[in-house]
Amino acid sequence: MVSTTSSAIAHVPRPGVDAIWRALAAVPDPEIPVISVVDLGIIRGIEWRDDEWVISVTPTYSGCPATEVIASDIERALVAAGVVRFRIETRLAPAWTTDWIAPDARQRLADYGIAPPGAGAAVSSHVGQTSRIDISALHRYRTGAASVPCPRCNSIRTREQSRYGSTPCKAQYRCDDCLEPFDYFRPH
Repeated sequence: MVSTTSSAIAHVPRPGVDAIWRALAAVPDPEIPVISVVDLGIIRGIEWRDDEWVISVTPTYSGCPATEVIASDIERALVAAGVVRFRIETRLAPAWTTDWIAPDARQRLADYGIAPPGAGAAVSSHVGQTSRIDISALHRYRTGAASVPCPRCNSIRTREQSRYGSTPCKAQYRCDDCLEPFDYFRPH
């Protein structure tokens, strides 16, 4: 996605990187509106390159149905912030991990009724670095699966009802104490 301008507005002062981060921090995730795309950790970089801002975005997974909506929302936020020259790049490597979710966003997920993945549920990766990802939890016959606390009553007496919840990156759980169903943001 590219937004360009005519030479008539080429001399408009460009917003700084901090202003762009603030604009993107106001863009909600379309599937989980209580967290922003910045909170989710999918904005991987902002840099001035070849006379335009380049916004690097890593989708939560390569088949995420919200990817196009997110790109459109980012574009609208940048235009509203006065950014006239930019390009949105999709970066698939390193793959997104739930460890990139901001710590305070995890609490907002819980308050919203979605059990967040535990911090460190996947091995950390950082912008510009690649790390190994622990896939042992994906083993079909794993034993001692981690308990998922209910975001409503904090009980750990919960059980998975379906591997996939309201979106493919979440699983559907049910609490045995308060009997409420809830989504669990699966670590990956």
